[in-house]
Amino acid sequence: MGGTPGRAHGPYTLYDLDALPEDGRRYELADGWLSELPGDLWHDHAAAQLKAVLKEAASQADADVHIAGAPQDVTTPAGVRKPDVFAVTRDTARAALERRTRTYYGPDLILVAEIVTPRTGSERTDRVRKVDEYAATGIPHYWLVDLEPRPTITLLELADGQYELTGKARSGETVTLDHPYPMTFDPARLSEMD
Repeated sequence: MGGTPGRAHGPYTLYDLDALPEDGRRYELADGWLSELPGDLWHDHAAAQLKAVLKEAASQADADVHIAGAPQDVTTPAGVRKPDVFAVTRDTARAALERRTRTYYGPDLILVAEIVTPRTGSERTDRVRKVDEYAATGIPHYWLVDLEPRPTITLLELADGQYELTGKARSGETVTLDHPYPMTFDPARLSEMD
């Protein structure tokens, strides 16, 4: 690779991303540069809770979806992203398992969600760059999850190649959605301890 992440030796490739040590850190590759994803207990807990909410709703709706997240990758025009949570059809997940691949392509995804980590470089990426990248790949639904001061989910839906704001769900409110599949939940669940 010629250098370590964080040093200006790139550009890097998918091979460099794959060669990084398994030390618990997560990286994305965009425009030839590696960037470490922030993570903390609160962020990771919210991602796990959101996965549980989506799985439960899919089961109740008998939706043909598989809920996943990092370390699986999504290919975008800029490179490789590691969404916190995403949904694909069960057939797509089964095919990826059979091929032993961890990379999905935009048209494979039904929904992608990012837990925003405020006051970090990834906040701008989640709110600006990924909005454009995920729209360009054709992902129908993008959710931005803010945890401060209480969980709030910004719901974006693809229309004519760009995301449009379709709603905002705040902690303490019950949100009912028909798309990407029927579900009802309170965003407060993302900060609840089991």
